[in-house]
Amino acid sequence: MGEEKKQLVCCGGRKMIQAAILGLALIVFLGNVMMWIIMPTFTYYLKWLPHILADTNSTFFDIQGPIMLNFTFPILFIAVIGCIYIHLGKGSPNVQSKCKCRKDWLRVLRKPNIIKPLGIVTWIEVLFVAMFVVLCVWYFAAYVRYQYSSITTYAATKGVQVWQAKIDRLALVVGLTGNICLTFMFYPVTRGSSILPLLGLTSEGSIKYHIWLGHSAMALFTAHGFLYIVFWALSHRLSEMLKWDPHYISNVAGEISLVLGLTMWVTAFPSTRRKMFELFYYTHYLYVAFMVFFILHTGIFYACIMLPGFYLFLIDRFLRFLQSRQNVRLISARLLPCETFELNFSKAPGLKYSPTSIMFLNVPSVSKLQWHPFTVTSNSNMEEDTMSVIIKCEGSWTKKLYDVLSAPSPVDSLQVSVEGPYGPAHTDFLRHDVVVMISGGSGITPFISIIKELIFISSSSTQNQKTPKVVLIPIFKNSSHLSILDLLLPLSSPTPTASNLDIQIEAYITRETQQATIIPEKPQPLCFKPKTSDAPISSIFGPNSSLWLAAIISASFLIYLSLVAILYQYYVYPMDHGTNKVFPYHTRALLNMLFICFGIVVSASAAFLWNKKKIAREAKQIQDIADSTKSITTLLTYAADQELESLPNQSLTGSINTHYGKRPDLKRILMEIKGSSVGVFASGPKKLRHDVAAICGSGLVNNVTFESNSFNW
Repeated sequence: MGEEKKQLVCCGGRKMIQAAILGLALIVFLGNVMMWIIMPTFTYYLKWLPHILADTNSTFFDIQGPIMLNFTFPILFIAVIGCIYIHLGKGSPNVQSKCKCRKDWLRVLRKPNIIKPLGIVTWIEVLFVAMFVVLCVWYFAAYVRYQYSSITTYAATKGVQVWQAKIDRLALVVGLTGNICLTFMFYPVTRGSSILPLLGLTSEGSIKYHIWLGHSAMALFTAHGFLYIVFWALSHRLSEMLKWDPHYISNVAGEISLVLGLTMWVTAFPSTRRKMFELFYYTHYLYVAFMVFFILHTGIFYACIMLPGFYLFLIDRFLRFLQSRQNVRLISARLLPCETFELNFSKAPGLKYSPTSIMFLNVPSVSKLQWHPFTVTSNSNMEEDTMSVIIKCEGSWTKKLYDVLSAPSPVDSLQVSVEGPYGPAHTDFLRHDVVVMISGGSGITPFISIIKELIFISSSSTQNQKTPKVVLIPIFKNSSHLSILDLLLPLSSPTPTASNLDIQIEAYITRETQQATIIPEKPQPLCFKPKTSDAPISSIFGPNSSLWLAAIISASFLIYLSLVAILYQYYVYPMDHGTNKVFPYHTRALLNMLFICFGIVVSASAAFLWNKKKIAREAKQIQDIADSTKSITTLLTYAADQELESLPNQSLTGSINTHYGKRPDLKRILMEIKGSSVGVFASGPKKLRHDVAAICGSGLVNNVTFESNSFNW
């Protein structure tokens, strides 16, 4: 009891610090939003801006200084304290759940809704989308009012008619509004983000926000370019399209950026993305050139407004690059009779991850450039030395990989690189009395990791916590897919018993009316001989990765500021104020981009090299390759020789009911489940998730919290 009290006190202290960090982050963010709101008004340009420029006048940063102070620094500050927040939240998820005593008073706002074309959204998401739309509308309207207030003078200066000048200014305002969408577009795709966890989000669950913002940004940028072309045509100035002004806006750079953006936009629509994934994947790499020409178009001054999100994304992207340079140790595979296979990797014992985490895989023999996300199905508490993913053949990439593994003469080694794992900082399914998991096809994979975690908690002698009742409803096309259920129990020795877990499995086979008379093949084991250069999967910075990320963000930004200060002090300021020349805008932008990349590469590389020895020591803790292969071979052979129902005291067969030739009546099933708190998780095809969300949001089922666990590109 004394140890438990200490844990509770420690947890309470950390929670208080985390709450203070959240409060501070909220205050800083609201201040940043206020700057966005006030920026397009007369108050900002006539009152605020003169005082800001006077109070921050410096030969080191010039006008770039106050812009970074108002828009760049606040977000990077939130990112740094977010790293501290994540670090404090690490530890035993069970201790966290013990400390969790708040009532879920936001349950109503978390009810799912089906809104086309947004898909499944909660009322909270609807609220934030509405607030963002209001911000964009306000920004647009306020800037139109400001620009049109002096439209007559502007028309005379440009030598055009007033109505033509209005088109010119309208085009400008549309582009400025599009910049708001671009500003927030990179946060959802920053996989190792320290900002998303502050909102209780993960990158894989936030991809839809990136999609929404991408569509909005490109629609506005396209209108921006179209209106300018119309203005130039009406005013007989089409030659402006070929203008690259070294001291102002570069039209050519903007046009190149727009063409690149349109290329990414067209290939990102679902109809193209699903049919020609490779085309979508490769064209999306154009984002690098798109951002370079965008900054050359707007200049570094205005680009600093949208810089924070892209800056954090660049740090994350370079860290992923460093991690992916190392080939990982693939030790075994299990081939299932339903064109599904499990890959087992060696893992550093110190690497911990949450259930439903994902990992990106690259197999150069299949494709050197493509990376695909898969849910981690192993459990870091029970499987300390291994990490597993389950892959189903649903595309050309997975089919090619399956063909390599199932060839008559299979390879004895396979080169694989990984990025991740990435997942929630902690999970909260333990707060439910009943957890209902509804999956279609390969959508069962995230639920395997949850069930393994619940098995560990229920079987651990150190846990004094009640686990929820589990109702698993997998929907398969044919009975061969039932072999996936063999993977619910971890491949470890000794395996924790599942007898303490109250689990009910209702499996539905939709394309067969009765049980197959032919006994399906057992999972076939396939062992590899890893190369000596292959390393176990490990965190790039170890258990203190969040603190290292905070150090990298801070150090890289300080390096960037130092280089910018030197540039302005010794080159820009003397030229702008001592001669009739002006330091070229495009040169200034290119040097700033170079400084940003230099600061990130130097700080991240230094942190990586500092931790490299520790990572090497962790790798030595993994047993010898031959012993590892022998051990995993023994386990795989044992698993292959056993029927699921013959596993003593671990069997899940008594909990499995198989229904043939029909689909589940989800409404009836959910209405019959009783509990003060019921968590409903859905994973799999879009229609399945929408059906479950519609039932949970209809009001017919009480005390239900809906979660969608599918990763969608």
